[in-house]
Amino acid sequence: MPERRASRTAVLVCQGRAVAHGRIAPDRFADPTAMPLLRPDERAEVQHVRDERPPKSMSERFAYEMIRSSADIVVPRTVTIDDAVRAGGATQVVILGAGLDGRAWRLDLPGTAFYELDHPASQQEKRERAASLPGTPPTFVPVDFARDVLTDALEAAGHRADRPTTWIWEGVVPYLTRPEVTATVAALAARSASGSRLIVNYQLPAALGGLVRAVLGKLAGRNNPWAAEPWLSTWSPPDMSRLLALHGFAVRDDQDLLTTATALGVRLGQRFSLRNSHVAVAER
Repeated sequence: MPERRASRTAVLVCQGRAVAHGRIAPDRFADPTAMPLLRPDERAEVQHVRDERPPKSMSERFAYEMIRSSADIVVPRTVTIDDAVRAGGATQVVILGAGLDGRAWRLDLPGTAFYELDHPASQQEKRERAASLPGTPPTFVPVDFARDVLTDALEAAGHRADRPTTWIWEGVVPYLTRPEVTATVAALAARSASGSRLIVNYQLPAALGGLVRAVLGKLAGRNNPWAAEPWLSTWSPPDMSRLLALHGFAVRDDQDLLTTATALGVRLGQRFSLRNSHVAVAER
């Protein structure tokens, strides 16, 4: 990921939320923070999708369809995670690899402290983008995952290891190697008091999925969101459950996004992606 700007995938996810706000499953999903977190050119792309005005050029049309598809995926994912956060009851919420997540501003959880972990340069841009958002910002915890010790960074930021924490790990696991995922789970466990909850979004192994991403990336050209951010690991539900259990987390629920999307009555144009994207909720 480029170090001095928000990743392309982080922008794409935020654009998907902006497209969906007020339009897709409005009784269950809303994100008024999404549009303000985008740059003017990124907002313009969103508006084209919201207005259902597909561009004529191939490259611009591809970006249009990517943003449209992102909205279909982020709605069930966001609803699933938000429900799990609200049910967790912890007074500390930590968002790992936060990107352009707006939960610290939009979730109404009185008395809850939010912490966001991300690369220092990416986080600086997030601060600039979020300057106009009303409300109390999260505690920003700059972490270079390649060099910094996550547990030390959290302790220095004021996170309490003796109190339950809800951990949100959304849209990050596929971009980490298996050893990196394992090391991160171990670090979270070290700062998870009894009653803590880990909400982890991960991708199932699928040979076809890799091929589809490769073909779409080729077609996207310069707009390819995965060029600098390839998937590095996928997990089966039993593998993820075993990893979490090894570090004291018991999986209480694990669902694919297709199930949630169907229940929400949203467009199922991304059936393959929805079926292969899971959200597991584990407790300690």
